[in-house]
Amino acid sequence: MQLTRAADYAIRVMIHLAGLPPGARVSRSELSTAAECPEQFLCKVLQNLTRAGLMISHRGNTGGYELEELHRTASVLEVVEAVEGPIRLNLCLTSDHACTRQEWCPAHGVWAAAQASLRQVLKDANIADLALRTSPAHCPAIVLRPVPEPPSVPGALPNAT
Repeated sequence: MQLTRAADYAIRVMIHLAGLPPGARVSRSELSTAAECPEQFLCKVLQNLTRAGLMISHRGNTGGYELEELHRTASVLEVVEAVEGPIRLNLCLTSDHACTRQEWCPAHGVWAAAQASLRQVLKDANIADLALRTSPAHCPAIVLRPVPEPPSVPGALPNAT
């Protein structure tokens, strides 16, 4: 079994975003550089991650992609399944009636144990922990765009900083 390039790129993007300061927004082209992925291919990966609620997409001049604080600790399993769907090592593991042989097949238990082990390893791997292991020498330089200030309200007191 081999994960797709899409899953690999999704993990790279999530690790990169988790390594940035909270609230940082990064453009698609900058993420493409960081993930070493063709930008057009990355579009679908980013759509899947956004649709799954793992990241936020902002439009406009100050737009880009942002990783919410809550999702910095997403598991690798969550990210992979957001892009690939549920992990299944064999057809017989998709449902109780997927294979007529599963009740007596000597290999069924092996497939089930292998799938459970893989899922557990991916579940135990945390994006934030992986981001902490990232060597700065291996990270492309990314220019962060500041998040715009909310418009001022006439008559409101200025924020004391």
